[in-house]
Amino acid sequence: MTTTKKIKSALISVFSKEGLEPIVRKLHEQNVTIYSTGGTEEFINNLGIPVVPVEEVTSYPSILGGRVKTLHPKIFGGILNRQDNETDVQQMREFEIPQIDLVIVDLYPFEKTVASGANEPDIIEKIDIGGISLIRAAAKNFKDTVIVASVNEYAMLLELISSQNGETTLEQRRLLATKAFHVSSHYDTAIFNYFNTDESYFKTSIADGQILRYGENPHQKGFFFGEFDNMFTKLHGKELSYNNLLDVDAAVNLILEFKNNEPTFAILKHNNACGLATRKNIKDAYLAALSCDPTSAFGGVLIANSNIDLATAKEINSLFCEVVIAPEFDEEAVAILSEKKNRIILVQHAVELPQRQVRTCLNGLLVQDRNTITDSKENLKIVTNTSPTAQEIDDLLFASKICKNTKSNTIVFTKNSTLVASGTGQTSRVDALKQAIEKATTFGFDLKGAVMASDAFFPFPDCVEIAHNAGITAVIQPGGSIKDELSINFCNENKVAMVFTGTRHFKH
Repeated sequence: MTTTKKIKSALISVFSKEGLEPIVRKLHEQNVTIYSTGGTEEFINNLGIPVVPVEEVTSYPSILGGRVKTLHPKIFGGILNRQDNETDVQQMREFEIPQIDLVIVDLYPFEKTVASGANEPDIIEKIDIGGISLIRAAAKNFKDTVIVASVNEYAMLLELISSQNGETTLEQRRLLATKAFHVSSHYDTAIFNYFNTDESYFKTSIADGQILRYGENPHQKGFFFGEFDNMFTKLHGKELSYNNLLDVDAAVNLILEFKNNEPTFAILKHNNACGLATRKNIKDAYLAALSCDPTSAFGGVLIANSNIDLATAKEINSLFCEVVIAPEFDEEAVAILSEKKNRIILVQHAVELPQRQVRTCLNGLLVQDRNTITDSKENLKIVTNTSPTAQEIDDLLFASKICKNTKSNTIVFTKNSTLVASGTGQTSRVDALKQAIEKATTFGFDLKGAVMASDAFFPFPDCVEIAHNAGITAVIQPGGSIKDELSINFCNENKVAMVFTGTRHFKH
């Protein structure tokens, strides 16, 4: 039997009628018998096109307030019958079941209803039963039946039936079935997550995905699944790569810590801040951030918590950078920054980030709550005889925010609302500290009066001793070591202020 099938009959039952008219007209032009229900039937009638009500096939009216319309053997038999199976063919004749070659469904908008803040009864009514059953039945029987399960596939269907005179190939039907099962599984996942309160279950489904040029390296495939356009408006530049997206994610999380601060500018490289400063205006913030480590800034990702103006853009334009992000840009600033063909310019929108973080691990997944704790003045416990000054407290909290968003083990130095240097991703905290001191020295920073943040406690006093000798006058750390007193005693003996936060900020 040929694998090419001619569409002679169609069942159409959709929520959204957008884009449906040209399909219906094309089907009518090709003498396709159309079956339909409720609002869709009325829509087709209003086009002046003949339509057979499902009730005429089932001899049952739509009942229970429209909850039951298509759930009937004569409908599902017409969809699920195997045309090369003699028993199926015989039973189709015996029970006078009409053949249905094409099913078009658009489900009730469950996710949109939940997102709208509707009450539970309204949400429950938007759980589609008949539609989801039609999708699964037609997709299962893709060998004989065409399934279109979403408005998103209307254009594809119209192209197929127009260019092929109503015929479809097995490969095309299988592709549409794959898309249909994606629709149904995504829909069921959304419903499950609405009801689920058991944290031991994890289900996710992301409908929008894009193929990236490659992964971390050219020999690796890369994909992004998410709603990037909800978070950003891209004004200029090349397509974002896998590594760009990782850096953008790190940048967004970092600048979120400073969203209520005065103008703040951050420069990131390989997911870590290599420059960050807060000033009275964004230009000065950028120049101060750049001075921290202009070498690492080359090819970095730049992000601001406020509007980027023309003066700032002129300064940025002399630096080779991959991405520039801000909540706003002056038109003149965009024009300047766009002079570099590949430079990516993103306007960041205020979108809430997921409260769970997911990553692959071994043959499964690790899932954790987002680290939403930002250390504040109220959290600080002064554990030394010397108390930090008001300026030191500001700098300690500034350092803590950066430390939280830097790869462990990490040490961060700040001074006057500026990142001075950091040691990142080291296998020991002493190594991280020494790296930070070396970087500060390399770029001519005086550490006298600077403060230090650590993402975890000090098991020995060696770090505070090395830091003190370099000029550090105040330290912020979570505390919690059984040998905390050793570090505290050293600080007391040398008039260094130390505060505990009680919160560790590992970032592996």
